[in-house]
Formats: sequence, C-alpha cells, structure tokens
Amino acid sequence: MLFKMNSNGRQNGARRISSIMTAAAALAGLTSAGAVQAHAIDAQVGVASEYVGKGLGKSAGDPSVNGSIEVSSGAFYASVFASTAKLSQGSDAEIISAVGWRPEAAGYKFDLSVVNRDLPGTRAGVDANYWEYQADASRKIGPVNTRLRVNYTPDGFAATKEAWWVELQGTVSVGPRTKASAAIADRTADGGAEYAAWNLGVKHRLTDKLALDVRWYDTDSHALGENYDGRLVGALTFAL
Repeated sequence: MLFKMNSNGRQNGARRISSIMTAAAALAGLTSAGAVQAHAIDAQVGVASEYVGKGLGKSAGDPSVNGSIEVSSGAFYASVFASTAKLSQGSDAEIISAVGWRPEAAGYKFDLSVVNRDLPGTRAGVDANYWEYQADASRKIGPVNTRLRVNYTPDGFAATKEAWWVELQGTVSVGPRTKASAAIADRTADGGAEYAAWNLGVKHRLTDKLALDVRWYDTDSHALGENYDGRLVGALTFAL
C-alpha cells in the first residue's frame, strides 16, 4: 500500500478511490462492447512519483495512484478524478468532480466548468469540501497550442476564503508521439498562500493507451514549506 489506513476516514478515502477506478474500468468495458451509444466515455488510471496540484506537492514526496472517468454528450460533460494524497490536515485523498461545457467560437476552444473538490480523511473542524468555477480558452498559434485558465473559488480549503488561479500553458509537438509543454501560473488568496508556480516537461505515448510524463515543478515560495519546493515528477497513465 502507498499510504496507511489508520482511521475510518482514511479507509473511506481509499474505498472511494477504489470505487472510482472500478467504475472507470466497468464503464470503459461497456463502451467498448457497444452497450453505451448515446454518450462518449473516457477513463484512465495512473501512478505518479508524487501527486501535484496547482504547482504544489500533495503527497509528501510519496508515490500516488489515481483514476478518472468522463462522460460526454456533444459539448457537455461530467467527470470525476481521484488521487491518493497526504496533506498536513490529515487528508489522504483528493476527489475532483466537474460538470462543464466545451463550445468553440471565433477560432477558440472554451471549457467552462463547475468543480467540486473533496479531501477525505481531513481532520474534524477543517473545511475540506469546496466549489470552484473554471474557464479555459485554447487556441493554436503557429506550432504552439496555447491555453489560458482562470480558476476561482469563493470559499476554499481550510481557512482560505476567496482564491484565484490564473495559468498560461503552451504545448508543442516534438515528434509523432511526443509533446513538450510549459506553464506559468499565479495564485492569489484571501486567508491562504499566494505564490507563482511553473512547470516544464515532456509527455510521450509509449503505446496507444500508455503514456509517460516527466515534468519539473517549482514555485517562488520555497520558504512556505517543502511542498512549495522544486520537484521532478514522473507519471504513467493508462487509458481504459
């Protein structure tokens, strides 16, 4: 096991991760069998040397496992992502659920979503469930696929109230199966940490279903704690 289950909360978190991965596999099987025709279903499972979210280490330097599933119909979709975690407030998992709409207009691709984040295992008295509102705008400029993301929460994790995350990402193909990408972001918050973050890495498709991502993450706020330090993270994902 990659994390200890020494409380009911942590056991529940592990069960939630397992349930999501099982559901992803089952629904993907139904899709391949032709049982689901009205909707498209995509699912994957993965393992990473560390779980990273919004530029920060979220598994205390330990490996993490994750799973995701998305059901879409036209431009509308619903998705769930879950990963093991290890946060100072006791959280041992993060579950991210979203519903969204992906329209296209004036040469741009948009992704507008409402997101719920839940952190099972968090100690009592800490606000561990909150909502986010996110908008992406993407466009190809020459050989570079660009994406601007704006994420807002009115009442964030623990003592954080309002918070903004603004990120600009660029991706370029460097081979038939390989893409290099870089991103820079800024976080502002009322009652929470404020920092700039960036990452740079390469994603390579080993097979049609298996992909490897190797990426360097860093921030400008190492003094805030080890999870703000630079780190090299490797991640394998397998599409079901």
